[in-house]
Amino acid sequence: MNRSGDPFLSRLARTMVPASLVAPLLGGCGSGVLDPHGPVGASEKLILLDSLVIMLAIVVPIILATFLFAWWYRSGNDKATYRPNWAFSGHLELIVWAIPTLVIVFLGGIAWFGSQQLDPYRPLASKAKPVEVQVVSLDWKWLFIYPDEHVASVNRLVIPVDTPVHFVLTATGAMNSFFVPQLGSQIYTMAGMVSQLNLEAGQPGVYHGLSAQFSGAGFAGMHFQVHAVSAADYARWLAQARSGGAALDQAAYRRLEVQSSHVPPMTYRDVAPQLFKDIVDQRFGPAPGPPGGGAGGQDHPLAEKGA
Repeated sequence: MNRSGDPFLSRLARTMVPASLVAPLLGGCGSGVLDPHGPVGASEKLILLDSLVIMLAIVVPIILATFLFAWWYRSGNDKATYRPNWAFSGHLELIVWAIPTLVIVFLGGIAWFGSQQLDPYRPLASKAKPVEVQVVSLDWKWLFIYPDEHVASVNRLVIPVDTPVHFVLTATGAMNSFFVPQLGSQIYTMAGMVSQLNLEAGQPGVYHGLSAQFSGAGFAGMHFQVHAVSAADYARWLAQARSGGAALDQAAYRRLEVQSSHVPPMTYRDVAPQLFKDIVDQRFGPAPGPPGGGAGGQDHPLAEKGA
């Protein structure tokens, strides 16, 4: 028999193809929601695991019972009772309805209490003063404004470790979703509206951030990095940001909001007063399209690049 006609090889091929498709997806779990590095992410992971255990409490017994029933009521087992006229059992009905009801109650309780504890607007308990960050999602880049420090950065968020970060977020055009999987909750950004989010990095490191909402041609390049550093390194970064680069005034913002993708990280040494409020109030009007009237997804034409 030739290779293509071998039934074992055919079954093996049918098994290996789905496995090869799933393997790359599982390879990214090491830097996702199942590998949290902050209190919010850790709490969300706990909710996922608790929900999984509760659901397995009904799924696993059903799977085992299926094999047990098939084995016990096989044609060669004379001990199995055959009842062709059986129609109802109160005890069986109680089990059939009680177990799913308990599962729903437990899952609903976890979702209720978890949603209350992980409310994005709820401040995180900490002795450290929260860092204020204003987030603007543009086409297709992220702008981070530090109002208390009077600096800003693009596609790079630097935060001190073990310190809560209070985000206020908005958008200039298409709706996006701000998401740092290893730190926790994602939240949407919308033009003319402000949302809030509280996160904290519990360990130093570089964490991947992205938009979890498709928003157009340059969406694939709408990524950023979160650098969680010590308090001393955070102070040094602020000093370095203030020492060079351009100021983010209205003219610089106009250049920044031109549609572009894969924008390299940059910093601004100063930020115009009330810039975030002006963005929320939509005082700048619609963002201009890419140079040359292209479809977007181009590298940004900005020349100035900070630290």
